[in-house]
Amino acid sequence: MAQGSTLTDSPAEQRTLVPPGLDWVALGALAVAFLAMYLPSYLMLAERVWPTDEQGHGPIILAVSIYLFYAKRKELIACEPRPALLGGFALLALGVLLYAVGRSQFIMFFELLSQQLVLIALLLLFFGTRGLRVVWFAVFFLLFMVPLPGSVVSSITGPLKSAVSAVASTVLYQVGYPIGRAGVVLTVGPYQLLVADACAGLNSMFTLEALGLLYMNLMNYKSALRNVILATLIIPISFVANIVRVIILVLVTYHLGDEAGQGFIHGFAGMVLFLVGLILILMVDKGLGLAFRGRSVRT
Repeated sequence: MAQGSTLTDSPAEQRTLVPPGLDWVALGALAVAFLAMYLPSYLMLAERVWPTDEQGHGPIILAVSIYLFYAKRKELIACEPRPALLGGFALLALGVLLYAVGRSQFIMFFELLSQQLVLIALLLLFFGTRGLRVVWFAVFFLLFMVPLPGSVVSSITGPLKSAVSAVASTVLYQVGYPIGRAGVVLTVGPYQLLVADACAGLNSMFTLEALGLLYMNLMNYKSALRNVILATLIIPISFVANIVRVIILVLVTYHLGDEAGQGFIHGFAGMVLFLVGLILILMVDKGLGLAFRGRSVRT
């Protein structure tokens, strides 16, 4: 009778027979294990990487990702759990292996990249593909916190710095400033300025790309073509923003002296870079909105 009635219960009713809090206990234990794995990595980032000009965006990326997870919490919990055990355990094993290699061999890129694999694995194991679709952007956005390998940064940053230096010196020369260029060294009046990695490197482009993708996520555009176009155009936008930053530093140094150029204004120019980048992204997005007028591109 009572025993037989359980055979006809609906799936929703059967799930209530599970002892309350059992899944949450398991989830809490895994959260503690996750922190035990990656807390030393975050401490290393805080001590060695995030204080640098190139990786100062790291804490912001982390904070935004945590907020994105938090904002989707109710939607995630509301998902009907359909664990993808095979894919989840496979990705978990791969993530742990990548973490072990990165941690033991001091390869920070592997160590932090494994975080995405472990997160995806846990989502698949607890919620299935539906849960992963709910918070996919939060997981993806964490990638922008992972420092790229130094060899990759160096190989791309060199040409970028040369291009930014060439364009900035040409613009200033055309408007009448006494400026010369030797590689990535700009000479303006009695001053010489070295265009450093932070001023025209890959990391600033990486950060602006993250900013643009976050903007698209918040705007919730449904047109894949519009999103791809805007994401692609962020690359030249970041290049232009870097040129504006270098021009500002050159002008400040020329008019106010080397001390002003290397002091507060140098840090302020970094904020100008992201402000210019955001303004250009908004302008391009406005233009795309006009081009896509009449289409159903947004809910």
